[in-house]
Amino acid sequence: MNEKDKRVLLSLARNTIAKSLGLPYQEIDASEFNKKKGAFVTLKKNNQLRGCIGYIFPIKPLNQAIIDLSLEASYEDPRFQSVTKEEFSDINIEISVLTEPMLINNLNEFELYRDGIILSLNYHKAVFLPQVAMETGWTKDQLLEALSQKAGLVPQAYKRADVQFMTFQAEVFHEM
Repeated sequence: MNEKDKRVLLSLARNTIAKSLGLPYQEIDASEFNKKKGAFVTLKKNNQLRGCIGYIFPIKPLNQAIIDLSLEASYEDPRFQSVTKEEFSDINIEISVLTEPMLINNLNEFELYRDGIILSLNYHKAVFLPQVAMETGWTKDQLLEALSQKAGLVPQAYKRADVQFMTFQAEVFHEM
């Protein structure tokens, strides 16, 4: 994506949330982003996570996904209270546009910092975006242990032969 595309999508996210809060907003034309893509919208306040919701798989056109995910990250992330009018100006928005996840046969195919990863074992699932490793400073093993725990499994579960992994990449951009 070029810089203009990134600005349009970030404006779409910010104005969607502003409108939902009853704050002044501007209608954003993002009609050119009509191809289905996986995406995440991450909200941060004072560099701390404030909400993050996404679609791993391309189930909606990107423009609609950004609208829906902006609202869900603001109001439906169960880890946080809903975003308020009073804090909205302190919120920084980050968008991750994803490639389609691909099944991998071996964890050697997973490259830390480049790839996001999905762990699946029966009904247990968890995902980390590529930037999680960079933000936490985790090694590959530490990330996979945390991913196992996020899925509700023991830390070493990622070593099981019946665990499946998918990887994807993300183009990540945020407000300045």
